[in-house]
Formats: sequence, C-alpha cells, structure tokens
Amino acid sequence: MVRIQRRKLLASCLCVTATVFLLVTLQVVVELGKFEGKKFKNSNWKDGHAQMEEEPMHLHPFLKRGGLTLNRKKTLAADSYPIMLWWSPLTGENGRLGQCGADTCFFTINRTYLHHHRTKAFLFYGTDFNIDSLPLPRKAHHDWALFHEESPKNNYKLFHQPVITLFNYTATFSRHSHLPLTTQYLEGTEVLKSLRYLVPLQSKNNLRKSLAPLVYVQSDCDPPSDRDSYVRELMTYIEVDSYGECLRNKALPQQLNGPASMDAGDFYRILAQYKFILAFENAVCDDYITEKFWRPLKLGVVPVYYGSPSIADWLPSNRSAILVSEFSHPRELASYIRQLDHDDRLYQAYIEWKLKGEISNQRLLTALRERKWGVQDIKQDNYIDAFECMVCTKVWDNIRLQEKKALTTNKSERITNKLTVIGKGLFHGCQIWKKVLNHGWAIGKEAFGKFTGAGRER
Repeated sequence: MVRIQRRKLLASCLCVTATVFLLVTLQVVVELGKFEGKKFKNSNWKDGHAQMEEEPMHLHPFLKRGGLTLNRKKTLAADSYPIMLWWSPLTGENGRLGQCGADTCFFTINRTYLHHHRTKAFLFYGTDFNIDSLPLPRKAHHDWALFHEESPKNNYKLFHQPVITLFNYTATFSRHSHLPLTTQYLEGTEVLKSLRYLVPLQSKNNLRKSLAPLVYVQSDCDPPSDRDSYVRELMTYIEVDSYGECLRNKALPQQLNGPASMDAGDFYRILAQYKFILAFENAVCDDYITEKFWRPLKLGVVPVYYGSPSIADWLPSNRSAILVSEFSHPRELASYIRQLDHDDRLYQAYIEWKLKGEISNQRLLTALRERKWGVQDIKQDNYIDAFECMVCTKVWDNIRLQEKKALTTNKSERITNKLTVIGKGLFHGCQIWKKVLNHGWAIGKEAFGKFTGAGRER
C-alpha cells in the first residue's frame, strides 16, 4: 500500500514538472516570435538616424542587438549611414559608428567600401598620404578630407598647390583650415599663467655663475629651417648651453636622456633655471607653432623664437618673446640678449604678463575658447575625434542640402557636390632660411609652398 502511494506521488511530481516545462517552453517560443516579428524598415537619411518600425532608438539599433554577429552589425550599419573611409588608416578601426551631435556616420579603414553606395568621404592622414595611391576615379559625390598636424618636413608633397586643392575639408596647423590645429600643443590659458616652475629672477641671476644665459635643446639636427646653422653662428657671440644631439656642449642627467623625458618635471626644472630658451621650429610656416614656443612660456622663461612668421598673432602679450626675425644678424641678437641679461628691469618686462596672470591677446583667448577639442583633457574630444565629426557633419549638411534642392528642382536633374577648394592660400608664409654668403645672415623670403630642392630635408 505504501509503495503504491509513493508511485502516485512520484507520478504527480512528474506531471507538475512536465507542465511547468511546457509552460516555460511556450513562453520562450512566444518571446522569440515577438523578436522575429520586429521588422527593420529600410533606413533613411532623415536627421542622421536609421529608423525601426516597432523600436526606434536614439543610436543605431544594431548596437543593442546581441543576437547579430559583429560582421552583420557592421554591414547593417554601413547600409544605414554615410560611410567615412580612412584611406590612410590612422585609427586602425575596421568599422565603428560615430555619433556627432544629431548626426551619425560609419567610420572604417576597410577599402572594400571604396565603391559602396553609402561611401561619402575619404579621410587622409597627411603623414601617410601617397599621391600614387588614391581612391580613383574620384566620384562627384565623394568628399576628400585631410588631417595633417605636421610641418612641410613631414610630407612635402602636400604643400604643392595642385595637391592641397584636392581636399574639400582640412585640419592643419593653419588658421585657414576648416579645423585649425594652431594651438595643438597648448593645453589652455591656465598652464601659461601657472607659476609652478617659475624661478625668481634673483635666483636666476645667481645661477648665471654656472649657467649660460641661453639654453638650446634639439635632437633633430639640420632640418629645413636650418636652425643649427644660425645657432652655431650665434654661439660665437654669446654663451649657449646646448643639450640634446645638436651642437651639444652640456649633458643632461642620465635619467633625462631620451624623448620621453622632454615632458618630465625634472627636465622642466632644469630649463626653468635659464633666462632665455632658443625656440626654433624645424620649418617656417605661418601658424606652425609647436611646444618649442609654448614650453618656455609655461616655465617662466623668455623664448627667443624663430619659426612661424605670424607668431605675433599668438603671443600671450605684446612683450612675451624675443623674435629672431627682428634682428638682421646673430651678432645683433646676442647684443640685445646681453642687454636684457644685465638689466633686471628690461628683462622683467618680458615676464610681467606671467607674474600678473594677464593674457591680453584676444585672438589666442578666442581660439582656445572656441576650439572643439582638448589637449591632454579626458573631458574633451581629441582633435582626431573632432576632425571625424567635422567631416561627418559636413557630409550630412550636403545630404540635407541636396534633399532640399531635390524638392525644388526637376527630379531628372543630377545633384552633385561642388568641390570646396580650401587649399588656395592655406600654406602661404612657408619659407626657408637662406645663408647669404658675403652678406652675413638674412632670412630668406622665398616661399616654399612647393617645397622643392631648396627646402628638402637634409
């Protein structure tokens, strides 16, 4: 009797378990049916977002679809948004959706998208730009965009007028670019006004017993600007402590040897002991300004600057740097530096702006305030992100403009993008130095926009 009751109890449990299992299975089938029932409608261009019939999303819907393979996600994304193809693979990403305000674009380095109907722009990194490898033939609706933060020394081909005018949009050191990178080496106004590394003038005067008035730190020797030739001549008229590989006559501590130490606090403290720093660029172009200029200003040292002919537009104040271009010969420059070295009042005038924390240059303040990217700031986009979004937004502006035109023009008319020629005048002011034999020293006025033999890297 007991055995029969146990069998009945066991049978009842099995029945209950089977029932629960069937209910759960049915629920799963229903949910799967609902999922499969959601249809993706054909993507459209409106407001930069693809739409889904039953489940509109703020970003691309495929980003939240765990059931889709990675390749399938990329294919669907590329079919839904304008494609920005990095022809020079700066980012190294095979496929990524980028959100730029209300606009979305698909960024990739995959050249199989060359002939894709959604491909709207080709992005080029100037360092790797190769005139022999271009996405040709160029279609009327293809925009070309250049990102090049370097000087002509880096890729002289870009400074030929026929080449630079190929690009619809640019991000370069020139203020005339769509995305100017002129202040790419300057974090902000606070580092200029900071007194963190400032050595008091009286202490600098005492240090002059063992240090030269001028310091020079370069390891890229004999660049197109020919700065080493000028410094070599300058050294015959005034004492210069030279660290680095070029014209070295003084050694850094062992732990500070190497490029990584150039931003080390200990290295800054060594430079901050000097009154003047020779800040010479490797090339001479309007608006090409590197850390060589900003570093001494941060440290409370007076830069003796040669490089950008337009540097006066970017000085923190009218009297914050000594400009080599204002002296006809290294001898004259040396004489002026010695005068400041011996007269505290005259020297102090060059650092007064820093002691007071006053930056009077409105162009500089406006450029820093309005730029859409940051330098070593995790709270802001970097300039590559800003470049991508600039192109993405421009592409969407063209798409919206064409849609607007399509409503007001004959539908049989072909609407194409007009090439925006930005290159003309973009790199005007690029020069080389010229040593004029038998006539002392002079700063060459020859533009080297084409950067031919006279300006080649030596």
